[in-house]
Amino acid sequence: MNDDATLGGYFATHDRPPAFEGIDGEAYSVDVYVDDEPGADGRYGAAILFVRWSSAGDRPVGHVETPYLMYGTTPEEAGAAVRTLTLHRVKALLDQAIEARREEPNW
Repeated sequence: MNDDATLGGYFATHDRPPAFEGIDGEAYSVDVYVDDEPGADGRYGAAILFVRWSSAGDRPVGHVETPYLMYGTTPEEAGAAVRTLTLHRVKALLDQAIEARREEPNW
């Protein structure tokens, strides 16, 4: 596997977040979100936040996110666990998050 085949490896190799085209045709960049405080079980949850960019690529215009994907006893541990995901898995999670947003009612 290449050094940049995982989310953490990509961050380390390229010093920037990876970007993907979602199934909706929009451009998204990726960041890892980790809770500031532990949950009732004492663990920190970590998820992925996908920032959607304008068609010009000059400003964020929305986002989708995953549910918690990994947990850790520290924020660093939880974030490191998410960074082990392959970029193929991250892309699949982006598309799942877009689909989930489409299925939510528009209140």
